[in-house]
Amino acid sequence: MKLGHTFILWNTLPPQRILFRPTATATLSATESKTNLIKLAESLQSSTLKILEWPSVCSQLSAFTSTSMGLYATQTASIPLGQTPAESARLLAQTSAAVAIYRPLDFSGIEDVTAIVDAAVSGEILSIGELCSVRRTLRSARFLIEQLEEISSRSNLYERCSPLLEILQNCNFLMDLEQKLEFCLDCNFSVVLDRASEELEIIRFERKRNMENLELMLKQISSRIFQAGGIDRPLVTRRRSRMCVAIRTTHRSLLPKGVVLDSSSSGATHYMEPREAIDLNNLEVRLSNSEKMEEQTILSLLSVEIAESSRQIKYLLDRVLEVDLAFARAAHARWMNGVCPSFCSGNCVDSEHYSLSVDIDGMQHPLLLESSLSKPSDLSTTSSSRSLDQETRVTESVKVSGASSFPVPVDFKIGNEIKVVVISGPNTGGKTASMKTLGLASIMMKAGMYLPAQNHPRLPWFDLVLADIGDRQSLEQSLSTFSGHISQICEILKVTSERSLVLLDEIGSGTDPSEGVALSASILQYLKSRVNLAVVTTHYADLTRLKENDARFENAAMEFSLESLQPTFRILWGSKGESNALSIAKTIGFNEKIIERAQHWVQKLTPEKMQKFKSLLYQSLSEERSRLETQAKKAESLHSDIMELYNEIHDEAGDLDVREAALKAKETQQIQHELKVVKSKIDTIVQDFENQLRTTSTDELNMLLNKSESSIASIIQAHQPSQDVLADETASSFHIPQIGERVVIKGLGSKLATVVEAPADDNTVLVQYGKIKVRVKLSNINALSDGNETMPSRSGRQGKRVTRLKNLKSLSETGKDEEVSYGPVVQTSKNSVDLRGMRVEEATLHVEMAINSRGSNSVLFIIHGMGTGVLKERVIELLQKHPRITKFEQESPMNYGCTVAYIK
Repeated sequence: MKLGHTFILWNTLPPQRILFRPTATATLSATESKTNLIKLAESLQSSTLKILEWPSVCSQLSAFTSTSMGLYATQTASIPLGQTPAESARLLAQTSAAVAIYRPLDFSGIEDVTAIVDAAVSGEILSIGELCSVRRTLRSARFLIEQLEEISSRSNLYERCSPLLEILQNCNFLMDLEQKLEFCLDCNFSVVLDRASEELEIIRFERKRNMENLELMLKQISSRIFQAGGIDRPLVTRRRSRMCVAIRTTHRSLLPKGVVLDSSSSGATHYMEPREAIDLNNLEVRLSNSEKMEEQTILSLLSVEIAESSRQIKYLLDRVLEVDLAFARAAHARWMNGVCPSFCSGNCVDSEHYSLSVDIDGMQHPLLLESSLSKPSDLSTTSSSRSLDQETRVTESVKVSGASSFPVPVDFKIGNEIKVVVISGPNTGGKTASMKTLGLASIMMKAGMYLPAQNHPRLPWFDLVLADIGDRQSLEQSLSTFSGHISQICEILKVTSERSLVLLDEIGSGTDPSEGVALSASILQYLKSRVNLAVVTTHYADLTRLKENDARFENAAMEFSLESLQPTFRILWGSKGESNALSIAKTIGFNEKIIERAQHWVQKLTPEKMQKFKSLLYQSLSEERSRLETQAKKAESLHSDIMELYNEIHDEAGDLDVREAALKAKETQQIQHELKVVKSKIDTIVQDFENQLRTTSTDELNMLLNKSESSIASIIQAHQPSQDVLADETASSFHIPQIGERVVIKGLGSKLATVVEAPADDNTVLVQYGKIKVRVKLSNINALSDGNETMPSRSGRQGKRVTRLKNLKSLSETGKDEEVSYGPVVQTSKNSVDLRGMRVEEATLHVEMAINSRGSNSVLFIIHGMGTGVLKERVIELLQKHPRITKFEQESPMNYGCTVAYIK
């Protein structure tokens, strides 16, 4: 589907003073002249779009479309360009709204039904499939605006989504037509429903009843034939649109006056219509024809409905296409990390804060950039939330960290008063590519597309972008290179206006240099007062002197590295460039004698002029380099200070983690050691108690219990810290420091810091550690003991250990009777694994799976049997090495052929 957007705007020539009454012939001639200018402008604009490779950029966009209409519009480069600055701004607002949503819409079900609608308008009766396509499209289009309204209401983006909502808000979704189609048609089975009309319902009811009677009659007749031996099995079928029965040829007499409708391939079987079924079959044929005629009538009426609504349907398709293209532009912007451009309003003289009419930083050609980006098919469209400021930058973090160095970013800095820019420099230095990039940026902005640039691009809105780039030589038209260029420029000058952008490559080339310079200078003088901006490339040094006498001219040079003798593809604004032909020839590998002789001729012909140009270029380059070096040094110094502070804080944080981990490990080891000692002593007491219990009488039992409890209590008391330690810990928990006092800061890993301010009312104090000043709470400050600048004692950790040591008795008892935590050791089907009959490898796998599936502090019964003992040996070997097995018990008289494993 092709949009009917016209993007050619032009200004007519100023009207001449009328000295006589115009005749009809004169009026007709003026109209024809105006029409011819419009056609010429359209032709030149179309040619320029091809030169700037606009169709290739549109082809990039086609990968992000969701409908067949959008795919066709992008692949044929027929996407709309704004006719006015307001329309281009509206397209950009739509793109920004789609970027803010960052959630793909569901375009499924939307088809390009333009051909179907046109067929209905021409009087054709549409098929059921075509009518269903119209119905699906209407329903899906209505669902589209429902999605937009839901997204805008949920995400509080109503104002941001309003440019997209406005596209569909005034559309007629033809719900009545959609309901009629749904009422009359079953699109799943492609049939007309009975309820479509009363006549159709009656016809189908009568046909159904007649068919039931006919089938019942034929089944009875076929059964009689079968019973008489006239057929192997009863068969009722349809031949020549009539119902009949099958009968052997030898038994035709069973159906007197029957009609033969068909025969089998062998001729042994006839398909006959019995005399009794003729009337019912005739009625079936009449009803079937009536049904088809009624269905065609219904389809005809629905086709007329669609024909009457053709304008609304086509308008709705155009609006759906507009939404599809908006989301395609948004996806394209994300893909190339684009930024939203802004227009320089009016003639760009209104900008109090902007001194540049064209201000673009780091612009990259989208076609050259494509090779360094992932394929559009590889992009993931996740619906992650995005901040609202992404209207101006889609993926700033990605762009900063992963910006591609190819193609080389180009900056465009053109002042408000500049009308003509002359770019000079070496061959293959990027003059033409840079000029094309600027032209393509203006076209993309008119189409509402984001630019692959940095910061906030800003440039005027151009009604026409006209270019003369490439070789215009034509043998068919008998045009030389110079003639072809001059013919193109002549036509461009006819249609330019004060809002046009003109791009001329190698102006005045292909002829005598002196005449070429004279003609080129005259053309540029003509353009400076008749266009918004003209950008030309040249090797003529004389054209760069126009700036000396007219402020509306500006020079720019393509940078060339004298060290590597290679172009850098960067623009030096305000500088004049050299062709550097001899340097380039030298790098290619020309004979040195030829190069030396050429340099001698250059110095001999224009020594003063060449030296002057070289000195100007060197001066411009050195000034630019000095400025950049100064900025780089400042940035490096600032970066160094920031990194020094960062490293200091990072080292302190890393040291804090290491010290904390070491202290925790040491404390754990000490506690574990003490715990083992205590458990050992308590185990000894308990063992003695059990031994003496066998020989102790009942009267001495209480005395033995008291003795054992006293021994255990004395052990716990011996390993318990004194109350003085706890008191010291409590007393030192809050300290009021003085100015200049050295204190210990807990938040810095118990580092020493100096108090620089007295404590405030909010119980905080300002301290300094190295170069860092920070305000901390008094609760996070400890005083130095005895004035020594050492680390505080481990009283805090000892305080924690007190609580642990108070429970040593219960811990010891738990360790002694560790098996109690496993619960009752009772075998069930859930805690058993039967290995009998398995091979060693299979049994090993089952045991490991059973151990891994068991929970903590559980018991596993492993049944290996009493055979050769191979399984038992393998099980014991596995349990001895497995990290989760605490202990295991081999078979006992109560458990023959079974090993019990205790799992941690």
